[in-house]
Amino acid sequence: MLRKILTCAVAAAAIGTATVQAGAQAAGEINFGVISTEASINQKKNWDPFVKAMSEATGLKINAFYASDYAGVIEAMRFGKVQVAWFGNKSAMEAVDRANGEVFAQVVSRDGSAGYYSHLIVHKDSPYKTVDDLLKCDKSLDFGIGDPNSTSGFLVPTAYIFAARDIDPKACFKTVRNASHQVNAMAVANKLVAAATNNSEDLERVEKNAPEARANIRVIWTSPMIPLDPLVWRKDLDPTVKTKLYTFLMSYGRISDAEHMKGDRTILANLLWSPFSPSSDNQLLPIRLLEVNKTMAKIKADDKLSAEEKAKQIEPLRAQIAELTELQKKAESDAFHKRKEQFLVADKAGDQAALKKMIAEFASG
Repeated sequence: MLRKILTCAVAAAAIGTATVQAGAQAAGEINFGVISTEASINQKKNWDPFVKAMSEATGLKINAFYASDYAGVIEAMRFGKVQVAWFGNKSAMEAVDRANGEVFAQVVSRDGSAGYYSHLIVHKDSPYKTVDDLLKCDKSLDFGIGDPNSTSGFLVPTAYIFAARDIDPKACFKTVRNASHQVNAMAVANKLVAAATNNSEDLERVEKNAPEARANIRVIWTSPMIPLDPLVWRKDLDPTVKTKLYTFLMSYGRISDAEHMKGDRTILANLLWSPFSPSSDNQLLPIRLLEVNKTMAKIKADDKLSAEEKAKQIEPLRAQIAELTELQKKAESDAFHKRKEQFLVADKAGDQAALKKMIAEFASG
């Protein structure tokens, strides 16, 4: 059934008039990038059924691309070796800015929520109960932080915990180790570091895959809600391929008979997700604001700069904040946002006819 939907969508809608450019794959072949949140062997187990379903429904040869760090997927997209990818918000921002990327969809949590949380974690027997307990900054503790391109593992805790207190983690802890969420969780569970960053989604994965380790982990800090991860494709991807991918992703687990939808949703649930939601580059505006505020806090805390030098560097950042804030306000009431709200209403009602029509409209837009 989904193949028929895709055939109709491709015939009815072509996204733009761009042609395939740098790093084009063989006709009908796509590399789908997966950021490194845990060991690739664990990721393959959950991603392979989804990638297989995507290949079968679209008629494209989809190859999963795993890298050892986030930068590997960003650079692969930059050089045309990856055409579509799952990113965190921070890494998606890098892909949009440096790799000709464009946000087109957003993952949705298994419970239906559109956000998740960054955490600071310690061992259950740790004497540290709060962030302030941990930040004695005598360089006696080992600390685990996320990949530099991770939103929840690096950007959010850096902005909300360290920049907000004018603290440089490297000047505070004995060692600061960059690692994946899974590695940081296991390091805390096994007392290899005193504390580490993590997030609510990864702790759910640890609970499923290593419950004994999860029982040894305690959360001492939780961030404000972070928008859930985006899917990004290269802007110069063949329009017909974009239509096929978009139609598949928005239909998957949402438009089919009950039996097929149950199977699709099981595959998504293993990724901790439910059916995808339409999105755009506007999803990254809160992350861009966070990044600018982090930079501003770092400048303010720099003792090597004079008051005049600080003011000179901060002035353009304040202008950026004003511009991004205005863009956020506009995004909350623009035509795309209204169409997305209508899509979510139809989705909640299970109105497949309306959803098919809107998916085709989104794809053609």
